Amino acid sequence: MIEPYRTGMMDVGEGHTLYYEECGRADGVPIIALHGGPGGGAAPSMRRFFDPHVYRIIIFDQRGCGRSRPFSDIRANDTHRLVADMETIRSALGVERWIVFGGSWGATLSLAYARACPERVMGLILRGVFGCTKAELDWFYRDGANRIFPDAWQALTGRLTAEERGDVLRAYHARLQADELDTRREDALAWAQWENALISLVHESDAPPPDARRADALARMETHYFVNNGFLERDGVLLDNTAHLTGIPGVIVQGRYDMVTPVRAAWQLRRNWTSAELHIVPDAGHAAGEPGIVDALVRATDRLGAELG
Repeated sequence: MIEPYRTGMMDVGEGHTLYYEECGRADGVPIIALHGGPGGGAAPSMRRFFDPHVYRIIIFDQRGCGRSRPFSDIRANDTHRLVADMETIRSALGVERWIVFGGSWGATLSLAYARACPERVMGLILRGVFGCTKAELDWFYRDGANRIFPDAWQALTGRLTAEERGDVLRAYHARLQADELDTRREDALAWAQWENALISLVHESDAPPPDARRADALARMETHYFVNNGFLERDGVLLDNTAHLTGIPGVIVQGRYDMVTPVRAAWQLRRNWTSAELHIVPDAGHAAGEPGIVDALVRATDRLGAELG
């Protein structure tokens, strides 16, 4: 396991302090890795995708999750602020340009950052592309994935009233606004379990239940961002507005049977961003840890590290 050579807490204002870490070579190719969710937090396993002899690996917990403080706090928390936080980190660490690596919501944030700061992006490596579009959210929280996983859907929606089931996303968002952790715990766990049930190509029936603390941040942050359409100025902007990506090398890794972020978004992005490569892994779902996904991501980081180093 790669261990950090530096960790710290960075004050980004508005009451938020972010955990960050650096691994690998201090003089290596800078790469920032963005975790998913939103609200998931950065796990040590994220380090495994990068050769520590090549890269200066920068990882941080986004506002309200992981080791950042305050925990599970949605105040002053939106996409534009997360992009600004990345710029704060880049400047504070003395990085001129870096490769941006992100999966799922991390891919969303990667694309949002590249729109705002294209001159700072050496390259993009994306997994499980998610444009935070209405179509994608409807697939996962209204009608789509529920047709393939009716049992897991029943577990998610069975605790709601008939009226609430008309808009599952907004119903859970309203429930998760409760100030007391004990009041919202079971709803947060149900929300996280729905995602867990669909994340891998083959779900292990004996997999442990979601961690209650992590589930709280994940559920609160996801519902907060999703009812606000990712805080993006219009639907689909990250997938169809790609002129700023011209000249930026990119690799997209996508599981063929991804039930969380189906392949259509990655396909649409690649059609509009013609200089990017799209690798569809034939025997994978959404999870970053599936063997084919790991292999494709490591190949991508090895190649871009050699080309851009």
